[in-house]
Amino acid sequence: MLRFLVKFSVVPVLVAAASLAPAAQLSTDARTAIPRDVQQLVVIDYRAMQNSTAAMDLKERVMPPDLKQFDDALRKSGLNDNHDVDQLAFALFRPSAASDGLTTLGIAQGQFPMDDILANFRKNKVRATLIRTNRVYPMAKVGMVICFVDPSTMVFGSKEAVEKSLDARDGVTQSLLNNSPMMDAMRSVDSQPLWSILDDKGTQTMMRQVLGEAGSLTDFESVRKRLLGSWYGMDFQHGVKFDLTISTGDSFAAATISSLLTAAVLVRKMSGSEAEKSALKATDISSDSGKLGIHFATSDSDFNNLLHSPLFQSMVR
Repeated sequence: MLRFLVKFSVVPVLVAAASLAPAAQLSTDARTAIPRDVQQLVVIDYRAMQNSTAAMDLKERVMPPDLKQFDDALRKSGLNDNHDVDQLAFALFRPSAASDGLTTLGIAQGQFPMDDILANFRKNKVRATLIRTNRVYPMAKVGMVICFVDPSTMVFGSKEAVEKSLDARDGVTQSLLNNSPMMDAMRSVDSQPLWSILDDKGTQTMMRQVLGEAGSLTDFESVRKRLLGSWYGMDFQHGVKFDLTISTGDSFAAATISSLLTAAVLVRKMSGSEAEKSALKATDISSDSGKLGIHFATSDSDFNNLLHSPLFQSMVR
């Protein structure tokens, strides 16, 4: 079940976690800076991440090198990510409705020391380029750019990603606010300290990868297009907890996916390590009224053992 915890959190779970943390909600300014065609959005309470040993272990094991480089570049620019950032979000979106490719955009919320950051840019002769009235700054050596859309909201990523973000915020294109299914999903889960929402395509891809060989069965193909979206919440209070809901629109599809997942878990229980078997025993799968629910809970120590297991290693390569 750790496949859910890692594979489908894109980058955010890689740096995430919360303990006794408030909900990680996005401001309206942040939402308008996210393009409409989002496949997955993950939001975390970044300030609280250091309160959990399990969270820090997860971060160190799966945080990609390019994100570490970006963190280093931010610190050198005058931003202290441990003190200035309150919420951190990552949006995986399609640059256009006709595009099959995906682009990742980062959004940070907090109280940023703008005078210090801009002074440091000037000192290092970092020159901004203008997109309409927006100043976009390059981040040396990491191939990314950043833009402060207001004193408490920063967007970052590739030049293309930030340009698309600014187009949405400035009303040139539609934003997340115009995506009713994703906004509805957000309202179902954004009271959690760490949460994510996926659209229909993201959910279908997630389930195929989760099921593995079982995903090639005829039963899955018969219900794949009925997977309408999904959302999950995760926190590290008193251990590690993860709750995922998948909306299918009808009871038959939910029951079919539930049966396939149960079969996949049984197969892994027979072949997995003791840590993996323990994690799978802590996983509950149920379906009701067209929705599939998955609940996972374990202790910090058991989660740490799982981080060292072959199953975990195979999923983060």
